[in-house]
Amino acid sequence: MMRHTTWKGHAAMASAGILWGVMSPVCKWVICDAQISAATLAVLRIWGAAALFWLAALVSPKERLRRGDGKKMMLAALCGVLLNQGAFTFGVGLTSPSDAALVTTTLPVFTLLLSFLFLKERISVGKMIGVLASTAGAAILIVSNASGSSHGNVWGDLLCMGAQMSAACYFVFFRRQIARYSPITMMKWMFLYAAVYSSPFAAYDLSQSPLAETSLRAWGGIAYVIAVATFFCYILMPIAQRFLRPTVVSMYNYLQPIVATSLAIAWGMDRLSWTKFFSVALIFGGVFLVTTAPSRKGEPRVRKREQTPDPHRPQFP
Repeated sequence: MMRHTTWKGHAAMASAGILWGVMSPVCKWVICDAQISAATLAVLRIWGAAALFWLAALVSPKERLRRGDGKKMMLAALCGVLLNQGAFTFGVGLTSPSDAALVTTTLPVFTLLLSFLFLKERISVGKMIGVLASTAGAAILIVSNASGSSHGNVWGDLLCMGAQMSAACYFVFFRRQIARYSPITMMKWMFLYAAVYSSPFAAYDLSQSPLAETSLRAWGGIAYVIAVATFFCYILMPIAQRFLRPTVVSMYNYLQPIVATSLAIAWGMDRLSWTKFFSVALIFGGVFLVTTAPSRKGEPRVRKREQTPDPHRPQFP
């Protein structure tokens, strides 16, 4: 029988996975049909989320940054917000929503590879097979888009993949700061710095965007991306992690491409193909092995305060 509190974790994680899955086709619709550029949408997302996280910080427990962490937050904002969300928003504007959501599931693969290269973490045979399978699936997806056999776009896929690489850098190189502060504290500073970084480009881009002629429906889509898919989902994540094991949390990552593909097909943005089915099977199978296969025996234990935060959760789509 399910524990009394476990349902809260499942409800939070399922909600986040579904809401993130909806975000890809919504972003595509706003960019294409509402004549909002990807740069404008990325700026609005960063600035809007920064405002919401700072408002939330007013009613949250106060945390002061340790000496030296302010500069690290500035670097973390580049990887975790500016490059990640900028590359994803530009990518989803070029490729299909289902491809963009599918590529987000490769985050554990990139995190594992960076941990192996820079943190000298050992990789088991099962995890290595998972890396190879996911890489092959992503390569098939990109090649099929390059050949024009699907609604996707090779540059859009590569940008979405670059977004996952930047998020992996955030998890690996700033793991101590992630474990040290609450999500609200981390996000308010990271989004603030990202808003400052984007300000030189934002003034020009916003002045060139037809925001005054944007319909209420388009503004509704923009509000969804900012308030629901960014702010609200980042609040749901700590709730899920409090009640669920990391492996259970990671399994909900597969909801995103399922929801995104279903909506994209229903809205006429994409179509199914046997090539996509095969690439999906490889990527899903590879990520499953990476997130569930045991590590190599004899791997030294890491002190709890220095553990890398679970990279398998569907962060930063």
